[in-house]
Amino acid sequence: MEESLRNALSELKRAEHSLFVSLKYTRTVDVIKHIVERLIATIDFSLEVLLRHAKEHKRIAEVPNISRLRIEAIRALWPEDEQVKAFVDFFLKLRRIEKAKFDKSQEYRRHVTMTVHLEEGVEQITIDVIQEYFEKTREFVNHVKELIQSESND
Repeated sequence: MEESLRNALSELKRAEHSLFVSLKYTRTVDVIKHIVERLIATIDFSLEVLLRHAKEHKRIAEVPNISRLRIEAIRALWPEDEQVKAFVDFFLKLRRIEKAKFDKSQEYRRHVTMTVHLEEGVEQITIDVIQEYFEKTREFVNHVKELIQSESND
């Protein structure tokens, strides 16, 4: 469990560097896409932390390897936690963004934009939007830490 948490924090740190250093100087859609991938990895490791914690406390028998099963297990284990539900939905949205077709515009400028074509519509991902996504992911990692600490103290 501790290794998964370290991995999540490490991925978050890499995403932060990409956001505040790489994107600042290059301003390309490829960097935005890379940040999305890092955020997905961070959330995935955080979900693994929650599942390993549940396994240690004998709430589940095994930690699922398949992402879809992990999400179902998380929803079943924490049905009352609105933040966990919201973050799972956010994780699924990031995965759809990663896999979707996209267009590039205004590269090498402040308003670099990755236009993603999703089933539910078009999403414009700019520097400000990716920064919001980063902050949301940071909140999730902190929430996972708090959940584990509060449940370990019970």
